[in-house]
Amino acid sequence: MKKIEAIIKPFKLEEVKDALAEIGVEGMTVTEVKGFGRQKGHTEIYRGSEYTVDFLPKIKLEIVLTDALLEQALAAVVKAAKTGKIGDGKVFVSNVEEAVRIRTEETGERAV
Repeated sequence: MKKIEAIIKPFKLEEVKDALAEIGVEGMTVTEVKGFGRQKGHTEIYRGSEYTVDFLPKIKLEIVLTDALLEQALAAVVKAAKTGKIGDGKVFVSNVEEAVRIRTEETGERAV
């Protein structure tokens, strides 16, 4: 099993969710986060004073899926989240050793 963690722009969430649903991904966890990378934030003017916004709002998706779905899911996330502009985000993939569905106590891929 694999875990995909994707940091994307907030307005791309619905497109990414729909793209993943089309390939059969049934569940995900979504968290509102703040951060910055090479983008380094931006400056804004409020009531005549300039200030720097270091941390930008982002969405973090966490998806655990079978190895068989990994490549399709990666392609779907990247295609749906891409705008071609700085700050599109990142996708990380890691191994998941075990999963347990609490209600039924199913383990492994059946728990996903």
